[in-house]
Amino acid sequence: MNRSAARVTEISASSKKSFDDAVKQGVKRASETLDGITSAWVADQEVSVKNGSITEYKVRMKITFILKASSKKAGKKK
Repeated sequence: MNRSAARVTEISASSKKSFDDAVKQGVKRASETLDGITSAWVADQEVSVKNGSITEYKVRMKITFILKASSKKAGKKK
């Protein structure tokens, strides 16, 4: 039987260009540390404003990734 377990972690990312770019940057950065990413969704977004203009797009994202199988077999506890 093939079993897997997933974990969800929250990250934040930003971009000077757009929300879309902030999401892409966040997933790209998360991929450098996490293997097995299967999905991401935006939990929140905001912008920084200076003198009436948007200066930065920010997203808070949840990243789902599959946990690696343990190389050790789980033994029964006594």
